[in-house]
Amino acid sequence: MLRVVGLAIGIAMLGMMVSCGGSKQDSVVVYTALDEIYSRPILDAFTAETGISVQAVYDTEAAKTTGLVTRLISERGRPRCDVFWNNEVAQTILLQERGVLAPFKPAASDAIPATFKDPEFYWTGFAARARVIIYNTDRVIEPPTSIQDFIRPEHKGQCAIALPLFGTTATHAAALFAAWGEADAMAFFQKLVDNEVAFVAGNGVVRDAVARGEYAFGLTDTDDANGAVVDGFPVRWLLPDQDGLGTLLIPNTVALIKDGPNPTAAERLIEYLLSPEVEKRLSESRSIQIPLNPSVSAPESVPDNATIHTMTPSFSEMAAQMEESATQLRALLVR
Repeated sequence: MLRVVGLAIGIAMLGMMVSCGGSKQDSVVVYTALDEIYSRPILDAFTAETGISVQAVYDTEAAKTTGLVTRLISERGRPRCDVFWNNEVAQTILLQERGVLAPFKPAASDAIPATFKDPEFYWTGFAARARVIIYNTDRVIEPPTSIQDFIRPEHKGQCAIALPLFGTTATHAAALFAAWGEADAMAFFQKLVDNEVAFVAGNGVVRDAVARGEYAFGLTDTDDANGAVVDGFPVRWLLPDQDGLGTLLIPNTVALIKDGPNPTAAERLIEYLLSPEVEKRLSESRSIQIPLNPSVSAPESVPDNATIHTMTPSFSEMAAQMEESATQLRALLVR
């Protein structure tokens, strides 16, 4: 009798272990820097389609990306996250260099141009945003067409950009360091300071200040700029430096976390995020994100990736400049 009871208990415990192991594939943890208003509906649709529940961790506007990157690095010894959905790329590469990511080649990545994915598949890009100039049509007669317009004397005190230590503005700063070199990039930012350009808490703050007419124009992203247009504010936006330096195009990136607790579910989520349906949905949303898969048709209001003159530094070159540009700009701008 004791042997039978013991055997029954053992079988029950084995069943519980199998059940627990299987349950891990019924959920996935994702850290995402993309605004919750855009990312949550997509994650909910993934759950509805697959039955896999998603536990999402978001970050704040001011510390976006940087806060999540810091958290992922601190958790490296015991990962709690499975997938990192970033709204930019330079700090995703930093995580790759710190050993936080694992290589994974999604089948859906085949359609993504080589420029927008890691050659060893530590990350894959999709649904890009462009860095754009937003301007107030009540204050501006001749729209600025270059970031160099921010340092023209006639625009002194009339422009705003986000503090270039976080998010896409930090990536943009690193791109300028990579394109121009440290000396010329720092000279440009010093001229911004001398021309009394306002450095504010985030791209959304830039959008709102220009929309209200507090500043004539500013530097932000396509999603923020389009939001102001949709809301009926007297603003327009344009792609800067199309005849010269080029516009910075910043993709979302998705990456698999090394030794994450739910690898199978993580891979399914990554494949889903890279699907044409997701890029199309993001292009049709208020954020008008730019599809990288050439098979995806986007609304006319969304810039065509094939026709944009983009900045030439590679994302790896930008990532290599992140730490130095942040150090130099913090010393210049944070008092």
